[in-house]
Parts: sequence; C-alpha cells; structure tokens
Amino acid sequence: MGYIQELRTLVGSRPLIMNGSCVVLLDPNDRLLLQRRKDNGLWGLPGGAMEIGESFEDTARRELLEETGLRAGRLKMLDLYSGKDLHFRYPNGDEVFLIFAAYLCTDYDGELQDEDDEVLEVGFFELKRLPGAIHPPDGPVIRKLMADMPK
Repeated sequence: MGYIQELRTLVGSRPLIMNGSCVVLLDPNDRLLLQRRKDNGLWGLPGGAMEIGESFEDTARRELLEETGLRAGRLKMLDLYSGKDLHFRYPNGDEVFLIFAAYLCTDYDGELQDEDDEVLEVGFFELKRLPGAIHPPDGPVIRKLMADMPK
C-alpha cells in the first residue's frame, strides 16, 4: 500500500496536499508520450504521487517505468506546478491539491508497454494532433510545452 492510500484510510476523501512528478517524454520526432488513464479515461502524462523518501526526480523515474515500461536517462526539470488551479477530484471522490514537478525526457530506453494497473493504453502524439480529452492537471504542463516549442 502506498503512502497516499495509507493516508486515505485515515482521512477518507477529504482534500490532501499531494506531491508528485510527471514526465514530458518526447521521441526523436518531437512526438509526446501520453497514456490513457483507467480512473477517468482521459489522456495524460506519465506520473504520479511521491512515496516516502523519494525526491521529485526519483518519483518521475519510478512512475515512468511503472506506467510505460520506459527508463528515463537524463531528466531536465521544466517547472513546478501548484496552487488552487491544481485542485482535482478523482472519480472515486478523493480530493487533492497537487504540487508536482514536470521533467523533460528525450533520453530513454526500454520497451513501451501497452497498459498497467493504472493505464489503458499509451502512445506518441504529434503536438498538433493531441487527443482532446486531456487529464486536467496535465493541461498547464502541455500548454506550456506547446508554447515553448520552436515553431
């Protein structure tokens, strides 16, 4: 049982401050890796909650491997995200206020897996052809990425 699940046994669905990381993984053709989540069916970045003792970078590496089968090489921190706009209610009613670090990764290896316990499918998308249904907390990261990409 992970840290957040342990807290949930004590506080139920009440809002928690949840720290985590996500990975903005671009392939050599500048296509973005997204995963379709099992909890809400929306497309999002690989990432998740920090476990006790992890750094933001440790969390990013672990979540990328668990959810996609890919191992990150060099990670470059893009930004930290927090605030009232990152309030999220999961389909099961659990509420969180997210604080997360977004990392850029273009150096990776491994074999892409199609699904895991939290993921329905994964795929690479051209930035101009992203699926419309994006997991809300990942929206600010993706919008910033698209604004910063060379035209």
